[in-house]
Amino acid sequence: MSRATLAQVGAVYRKEIIDALRDRRTMLMVLLSAVVMGPVLLVALSFLMASLEEKAEQRIVYAVGIEQAPSLRNFIERQSYEIKPAPADYEAQLRNAQWGDPVLVVPADFEARLLRGEQPSLELVSDSANQRASNSVGALQGLVRAFSRERASLSLVLRGVSLELLAPLELEERDLASTQTRAARLTGILPFFVILAVVSGSLSAALDSTAGERERGSLEPLLMNPTDALALVIGKWGAVASVGMLIATLSCLSFLPGQWLLRSDSLQAMFQYGPKEAGAFLVLLLPLAAALSAVLMAVAIRCKSFKEAQASSTFVVMGVSFLPMVTLFNQGVEAPWQIWVPALAQNTLMTRVLKGEGLDALQILAPLAVCVALTLACLWFVAKSLRAAATR
Repeated sequence: MSRATLAQVGAVYRKEIIDALRDRRTMLMVLLSAVVMGPVLLVALSFLMASLEEKAEQRIVYAVGIEQAPSLRNFIERQSYEIKPAPADYEAQLRNAQWGDPVLVVPADFEARLLRGEQPSLELVSDSANQRASNSVGALQGLVRAFSRERASLSLVLRGVSLELLAPLELEERDLASTQTRAARLTGILPFFVILAVVSGSLSAALDSTAGERERGSLEPLLMNPTDALALVIGKWGAVASVGMLIATLSCLSFLPGQWLLRSDSLQAMFQYGPKEAGAFLVLLLPLAAALSAVLMAVAIRCKSFKEAQASSTFVVMGVSFLPMVTLFNQGVEAPWQIWVPALAQNTLMTRVLKGEGLDALQILAPLAVCVALTLACLWFVAKSLRAAATR
């Protein structure tokens, strides 16, 4: 590329950057959303974890008819749980998600049947559609099972039977997941929102520099200048890509101060995000920002108005939004082809970074090569479209 062409690229780049920054309201909203997004997401996750931890620490059992089972009441209270009566309309409140705890229903003949050596039944009332109530079902089931084991143990001891017959073997669990991997079960949603921020940041600038100029009638006079179409396209794309890369940088860096706002001690201990992780995010996101800028420009260059370009770019935004969801259907197993699909590759690899896993050369170079190829193809298409428009 000659010095004159570089000068033309620089002139177009400066012009497009100034135009992009001139719309201060749009730029301010995009930049603020990129900066605020990280802390807001982390705070939301922190509040969720803190509420679950606070609920687990309360150790409250809501029951109906517990006065009919003094032995069960004694056992539950010995486990440092507090027993409270459930509301009269607990079923309706559970269905409407107005009540967030399961209810233990004790029949009237529970204690009598237990003393006769029969097998009484208890009813655990919950609603699987009520997420708050479902989260506490496991703890209440564990209490009832522990009470059942205690009663069985006492019966065997009274008959002179060894308790080891109830447990002929011992099972020890060993969790191979690291602390960061366990945290990624919650924080794995962060890469998805970062990619969406990059798309939304590039969208306005890409549409305005192509379909927007065509609608305002400023694109045709620009094509009449003695400027090569390729230089014009590279300058416009450079400005759009700079905006997208700025959004990507701010989004990645926003998680660093966002960690200061975490309310959950366990999440704060598990979520390890430092300059190293932020750098890995940027290595993966910057090429994607450049490629998405070129794709949006290629989609909008054929449109005659800004609104038409917005409607056409919806397919790009939807595609970028749905691709990361592929990981929900493969049960956590990463297929080799995923690193060759834009947006999906970045989401997959950024999740690996959050898990504390390293990235090899192929995992970095493969998405980079795809983004470079996609960028060159889209820029060639935009340049071809501009040349065709200039000759009309």
